[in-house]
Amino acid sequence: MTSEEITSSHSLGDERSQEQALRPKSLTEFVGQPRVSAQIDLLLSASRSRNSPSDHILLSGPPGLGKTTLAMIIASEMQAPIRISSGPAIQHAGDLAAILSSLVEGEILFLDEIHRMSRPAEELLYLAMEDFRVDVIVGKGAGATAIPLELPHFTLVGATTRAGLLPSPLRDRFGFTAQLDYYSDADLCHIVLRSAGLLGVKISQEAIDEIGSRSRGTPRVANRLLRRVRDFSQVHGDGDISLEYAKAALEMYEVDPVGLDRLDKSVLNALIHRFNGGPVGISTLAMAIGEEVETVESLAEPFLVRMGFIARTPRGRMATNAGWNHLGLTPPADNLKNETNRTPGLFDTPPSDA
Repeated sequence: MTSEEITSSHSLGDERSQEQALRPKSLTEFVGQPRVSAQIDLLLSASRSRNSPSDHILLSGPPGLGKTTLAMIIASEMQAPIRISSGPAIQHAGDLAAILSSLVEGEILFLDEIHRMSRPAEELLYLAMEDFRVDVIVGKGAGATAIPLELPHFTLVGATTRAGLLPSPLRDRFGFTAQLDYYSDADLCHIVLRSAGLLGVKISQEAIDEIGSRSRGTPRVANRLLRRVRDFSQVHGDGDISLEYAKAALEMYEVDPVGLDRLDKSVLNALIHRFNGGPVGISTLAMAIGEEVETVESLAEPFLVRMGFIARTPRGRMATNAGWNHLGLTPPADNLKNETNRTPGLFDTPPSDA
């Protein structure tokens, strides 16, 4: 390994270790989501008082809101080991059976993106969650035999960004479902302040507010922006983060005052400048900016819709008045008026496929 590769490896390791260090270790350190934190605290406190494993827990919400962090906190609060895997990694029932059979009493099994697990593995999980047992099939055809294998009592913590894709039999077997919401700017500022302290960075309150307001309601984004602003201040200044450095760094990384990044602005600009505000189909819009449809639908569109900059109508995506105003443009007088009052026709394409 060359010296450059060693340096790169160390830098990557430092970045990952810093990200891990920023994760809260207990519910008292966990900022935001007060409703969910109180519910989980009650659930775990009751389990500890009974000296028994907790009910299975499903964590649902958009990416970056702290589902993995909460799973680790649950293990810490229960003083139990945690096994981490993901739905896409479990494509065969045998893969899941191997994981389940190696668990110990009270262990936490965390399955990220649980909705992407294969159907045979899901069906095996039903019995394991309810009766703490799996049936191992030995042999093939008429001679196949099912051997029941008893499992230790464990707690499954599942995380999903798309709870609607979970089959009802699996969803109903969770004793508690936590729906995580986007964070307020105040909570994000608290997170930025805490993370800056852990990173040993001096930062002004104005810079904290600036980073928090551009973090899209997501702690992961807030911590990422903080690290990039820190890099900028170290290269161009003395390492202390002022409002001036924060604004300059965020401008350099193309994050605008409300949190739109390059992809978001490309979609909004194309919709307004190339298609006069729409309506336009999502595939046409994606082609116009040189991106895949899935990229636009999963990364840009949710935030633009949440901010009220675009709308999904029966005939396609349209820029709202707020979207026009955000680009400093005057919207047409009848913008969205005809679409919102219009009854969908027989041959209109549903919004999700427009």
